[in-house]
This record gives sequence, structure tokens and C-alpha cells, in this order.
Amino acid sequence: MKDRSGFFGAVQFLTRVPVRRDTAADTSSVVVWFPVVGALVGAAAGGVAAGLGELVPAAVAAVMAVLTGVVITGAFHEDGLADTADAIAGGWTLERRLEILKDPRHGTYGVAALCASIVLRVVAVASLSPAAAFGGLVAAHTLGRGAAVATMGVVPVARRDGLGAEFARSVGAGRAATAAAVAVAIAALASGWWLGPLALAAAVGAATVAVLARRAFGGITGDVLGAVEQVAECLVLVVVTGLAARSDVWWAE
Repeated sequence: MKDRSGFFGAVQFLTRVPVRRDTAADTSSVVVWFPVVGALVGAAAGGVAAGLGELVPAAVAAVMAVLTGVVITGAFHEDGLADTADAIAGGWTLERRLEILKDPRHGTYGVAALCASIVLRVVAVASLSPAAAFGGLVAAHTLGRGAAVATMGVVPVARRDGLGAEFARSVGAGRAATAAAVAVAIAALASGWWLGPLALAAAVGAATVAVLARRAFGGITGDVLGAVEQVAECLVLVVVTGLAARSDVWWAE
């Protein structure tokens, strides 16, 4: 029952899918399910890309696939990316950066980062075969969430309040490692031997955002974790395009 509660808690937290629960799930049990929920979001987006790719031009299918993920999640991670970009690029002091993070409005840097993320993902998916698009999107969404949880386990929080801080405090090294292992296992099923380069891309993306966040804020926040997911997801899809140019995913060969 606890495991099931954790899964539905992760669905409720990461998506706009209506989920009713009688009791609140423990945050430490919820985060382990983040990669699984990411895989389901990726499968939905990948299914749209693969299905529509047989009916309409690849660019149209790619737009619909990326929008599917945005709609399911309510642009949850995209919002974090935009806020983080605004704060890092637009704030000159720690206090001002944290103030910008709390501002629900997006500035020039945030809009630019948001547009770059969406355009990059659309172009990447449009360049892939239906099978590679499906496998790549599942791997990207899964590793993106896994990277966010792993970051929670190794980087301190920038402030004590907020959902990001609450989740980060509940994740020890053990749960972070478990979530990362789950993400790697699912991505391996989706992409086969591509896993190595894809996992490396996600790790590089997460580490880059984490370093910038440590310098800008002194640690991570919920918005920073959203940025980690987005950067990791984008980098994974970039690497997928390179790999797919030379071979297809293992289950489609």
C-alpha cells in the first residue's frame, strides 16, 4: 500500500493527471517513483510521435509529441527552467536571485530558455524515426527525472522553505541511488546499448545546472530541479539524434 501511495503521489506531484488519495504520501517514498512517472510521460509523448509520424509530416508529429508532454505535466519543469534562467542571468546578488525565483512572471532570459528547450526538443524528435522517437522520449523523460532525484541527494538546498526543499531533505543517498538505478533500468529497456551515452548526457546536464545553482543560490530549489530535468532531457535527445543517425534502437533493428 505504501509503494502504491508513493506512485500515485508522484503522479499527482509531477503531472496534471487527476489523482485522488485518502492520505498524503510520504515524500521520501514519492521521489523514488519519479523516473517511473517520467517513463509514462515519455511513453505518451513517444506514442504520439510514433503514431502521428506515420500519418503526418515528421515536424508536425514532433510538435504534437512535445506538446503532449507539456500538457500532461502542466509545463511543470519548463516553469522551473525559466525561473532558474531568469534568476541566474538577471540577479546580481543572492537576495535578488532568490527574489526572482519566487516571482511567477518570466523575463527575457526565462522566455529564451523556455523557447530554446521546446524548439530543441521538437527539432530533435522530428529528425528521428518513429521507433527512435519513442525510445528516445521514454529515455529522455526517465533520465531527466532520475537526474533531478540524484541531484536532490547530493546537493544542499538553497533555502529551507518550499516543496523543492521539502523533497530534497527527504532524499538520502540511498533513495537517490535507488531512483537513479530505476531510471537507468527503464532507459536501458527503452534504448539498449544507447544507455551509456544517454546516461552520461543526463549526468553532465544535471552536474552543470547543479554547479551553476551552487554558485548562484548556494544550493538547489524546486525551480532548479525543474531546470535539471529540462537540461538533462534536452541533452539526452540531442545524443539520441546522433546515435539514431548510425543505428536504430535495439528492439527495432
